[in-house]
Amino acid sequence: MRLVTALCFMIFILPLSAFAQETGAAPGQVWVQIEAKPSLAEARASARLYARDLPDVNGFSVGRGWFGIALGPYREDEAERVLEVYRREGVIAPDSYIAQSSDYGQRFWPQGETSAPAAPAADPENPPAETPAAAPQPEPEETLREARASESRLSREARAELQVALQWAGFYDGVIDAAFGPGTRGAMARWQRQNGAEPTGVLTTRQRAALLGQYNAVLDDLGLETVRDTKAGIEIDLPLGVVEFTRHESPFAHYRASGDFPAQVLLISQPGDRTTMTALYDIMQSLEIVPESGPRALDRDGFTLTGEGQEMVSHTRVWLRDREIKGFTLVWPAGDEARRARLLEEMEDSFTPLPGTLEAIAAPAQGQRVDLVAGLDVRRPDRSRSGFFVDARGTVLTTAEAVRGCGRITLDETAQADIAHLDEALGVAVLRPRETLAPAVVAQFRNDMPAVLSRVAMAGYSYEGLLGAPTVTFGQLAALEGLDGEPYLKRLALTARVGDAGGPVLDGGGAVLGMLVPYDTADRNLPEGVSFAATNGALRAVLEASGVTPRDATVGTDLSGEALTDRAGAMTVLVGCWE
Repeated sequence: MRLVTALCFMIFILPLSAFAQETGAAPGQVWVQIEAKPSLAEARASARLYARDLPDVNGFSVGRGWFGIALGPYREDEAERVLEVYRREGVIAPDSYIAQSSDYGQRFWPQGETSAPAAPAADPENPPAETPAAAPQPEPEETLREARASESRLSREARAELQVALQWAGFYDGVIDAAFGPGTRGAMARWQRQNGAEPTGVLTTRQRAALLGQYNAVLDDLGLETVRDTKAGIEIDLPLGVVEFTRHESPFAHYRASGDFPAQVLLISQPGDRTTMTALYDIMQSLEIVPESGPRALDRDGFTLTGEGQEMVSHTRVWLRDREIKGFTLVWPAGDEARRARLLEEMEDSFTPLPGTLEAIAAPAQGQRVDLVAGLDVRRPDRSRSGFFVDARGTVLTTAEAVRGCGRITLDETAQADIAHLDEALGVAVLRPRETLAPAVVAQFRNDMPAVLSRVAMAGYSYEGLLGAPTVTFGQLAALEGLDGEPYLKRLALTARVGDAGGPVLDGGGAVLGMLVPYDTADRNLPEGVSFAATNGALRAVLEASGVTPRDATVGTDLSGEALTDRAGAMTVLVGCWE
């Protein structure tokens, strides 16, 4: 009803007002004052709310530190109609009244306009004598007594906002308690001194407005607007000057950069419980928009996730309430911390859950790697190779090439590991996880050699992690040495890919015969189906040098193809190398 009423007045009254201004035929324009606030910040916030539903919203200084919200200007008969209808509909307060232009000083709303209200048009029959145009005079600064009086009328929220602004400006490091004690007074005095004013420790109305203006200035060009997304069930203030809505793709509402400024916003919305929320927490950390370093915390009712990279910083805040998971992610360029911090405050303070959520995200097919989550790229390592478990705490044997020059090493994408031993001559590395793992199967090494042409199996991540599980390839033991007679190598008759390097080579009974290694053939191209494995004797020496005692295998009967595949896959691990 409020919106219908407002539209009616826009249709019937606005044209009349515009006509009067253009012709100068309305010598008695008046205003409908609907509210007054004791601080500029409160008045701006109130004007913004009224402007959502009503036309003709204006804001002016009314003196003594107070700021009025008024509708108009109208002819007097129009103003009386506005006052009557809006009062009856409950749109404005019962004590609203008709005010004159002379009641108002400097304009603060709409934002960007600073002129005083127009004076009534001059009588054309009696034009005034020409006088030089006088420059507008600023209102006199308050005395200390007047400043204390205007300060005493501030609400608790306005006092706390001043403390926040002082804290943001670097002058206050105390608690935001809305109490103006010695700490706050000292901060005010330091701000005054910094801004060329007498350091009284009591801010005048003009100084309070200047401080809040500095505090809000960083947001001026971001186009902060309230977005009400009923599909996602979220209301929040977003920087629509730099981002724009593109689509809903569960569990996100996507807002991408609308220009050259590299910003991005996600609204997060899906049904679920604590288990669902924990899964989302893990998924978010795998996304490229969330750099790996930065503070993060998960609790029973939500999580906070900050990713700090060289080029961007992302911040995710999620809440779990009544089986609804809702929140947001802000992605912002690194180095613009002042605006990012202020924008985050506005987004968190304005975040309001509404009824409803986006549909739950579908689970990926078993064994399939997810490279996109709701249209967002999943972070990938620079290269991926294979390895296998050699003891019960999760120590892994792999190739030196897999971990050479890595800034970070992961096992199965999540567990972090360090190099415990590196043998460059053999091309073998031993990795120790930072936290103890519990492998399902640990490699057992065969001491003797099977006969040439015996069946063997090789397990590895052939496609460098694109598949969610290792691939097992069957072949034969072709020779007990390398092409140049190397005794520490065995030649295999099977086809391997780059990602298989570091994977275990097993005999028919599941015992490890060696590890698949790259073979440097210089300028020679080997035929298809030729691969090489480091022998157990060489691998044992490397393991013992790193403090691992290899487990011995007993020769048993051959396993079925399915059983051998299960055993080989259970001991094989994906080794990731990250810059």
